[in-house]
Amino acid sequence: MKQKIALSLLALLPFSGWAQSGMAGPDAAQRASTGTSFRLKDCIDYGLKNFGTTRIAQYQVETANQQARQALGLYLPQVSGVGTFTNNIKLQTSIIPAGVFGPEPVRVAFGQKYQTNLAAQASQPIYDKSLLLGLKAAKPNQQLADINSRQTREEIIYNIASNYYQVFVVQQQIKLLKDNLERTQQVLNILKLQRDNGVIQPIDYTNTEVNYNNTRSQLALAENDLNLALNRLKFQMGMTQEQTISLADSLVASQLPTVQPAVFDPRNLASYQQGEANLALQRIQLERNRAGYLPTLSATASYGTLAFANDFGGAFKNMTGFGSIGLRLNVPIFDGLQRDAQVQQAKLTVLTQEERQRLNTASFQLQFNNAQSQLQRAQVSAQNDDRNVQLAQQVYNVTTLQYRQGTKSLTDLLNADNSYRQAQSNYINSLINFYQARLDLEQSQGTLLTFYNGL
Repeated sequence: MKQKIALSLLALLPFSGWAQSGMAGPDAAQRASTGTSFRLKDCIDYGLKNFGTTRIAQYQVETANQQARQALGLYLPQVSGVGTFTNNIKLQTSIIPAGVFGPEPVRVAFGQKYQTNLAAQASQPIYDKSLLLGLKAAKPNQQLADINSRQTREEIIYNIASNYYQVFVVQQQIKLLKDNLERTQQVLNILKLQRDNGVIQPIDYTNTEVNYNNTRSQLALAENDLNLALNRLKFQMGMTQEQTISLADSLVASQLPTVQPAVFDPRNLASYQQGEANLALQRIQLERNRAGYLPTLSATASYGTLAFANDFGGAFKNMTGFGSIGLRLNVPIFDGLQRDAQVQQAKLTVLTQEERQRLNTASFQLQFNNAQSQLQRAQVSAQNDDRNVQLAQQVYNVTTLQYRQGTKSLTDLLNADNSYRQAQSNYINSLINFYQARLDLEQSQGTLLTFYNGL
């Protein structure tokens, strides 16, 4: 029996310089294909490449880039071409008033049966503040897409690390239960001899056998929990459920690191940065609505050619060209107060976003304070439970020796065994609480990527 039950679990902590740093080898994809054991960093590497939300975030970044191109395109020359061919089945007639060509009105049909028209038109905005503000909005929009991508990466890191810890805790729980079975089996062997020799009552052996069977049931449940935990981990990694995965078990005993007080800065959080980017976009939208009151000026040009004929073949011959250039000034005068309503709505949206950002900042501060406090309590609990495991083991070892020497009763031995098991269970629970609290603290202060890079 090891002197510190489950202490190897501490090696899970990526910030304590454990054995991961010494395990150079193939990347996560190669590990998946070869069945090699995964370290925490390998799992995260795999998830960052294969989990579906990563690709979604990449699509969103590219979408923002294309939206920036679209905004720029609105301020570039707009050119279009058009071609028409008309067969005037019946020409429209007009009336020339009397006195022009004679005493009576004259009915005249203008035009010819066939008409061909080819033309190109171009326009270039010279001044349009709304379009200029659209160009200005491209930057915060791209920043928002990048922030969303970062947040996606952080969520993947958090979910994989959390599930990774769960798997390891269940694995260590299974080891403890197997050790308990072995230890109880040794006691049963002694009790069997004593029962057969009439030293103890059969009920004493039966009670211990009940404990043994209970431990076997707990082991079966733990093994099922391990399968479920592995399935959850594979899902968070973007790995198919059919693939097999095992976690690296080259762990070393370590001590819990001292928790250093951290300084909270909401600007490090992706959620805060998202709020700021959205606020910048809403303010630009307000400016664009106000810009609707301003005149716009653009240059225009057109050139084309046309032909008239009474026979089909002549409609494509003897083309006559035409062209023009000019300026177009548009001055808004009255739109039924629609623009004013849009401006007021945009103002309210900005005020709402500003208030939401203040509330979110206070919430982020609360989450950080709670996470830091929870981590400190979890660290103290883990250290105390670690000491209790050692003390309970010592008591059990001494009680076992005294029982064999006949100075302690079976009741004392069973009580010591139960105390040892309870201490082990408490230690396992305190460890997972510590890991989760440390992960929550990293998340609350926006340092999950730093945590990952430090693995």
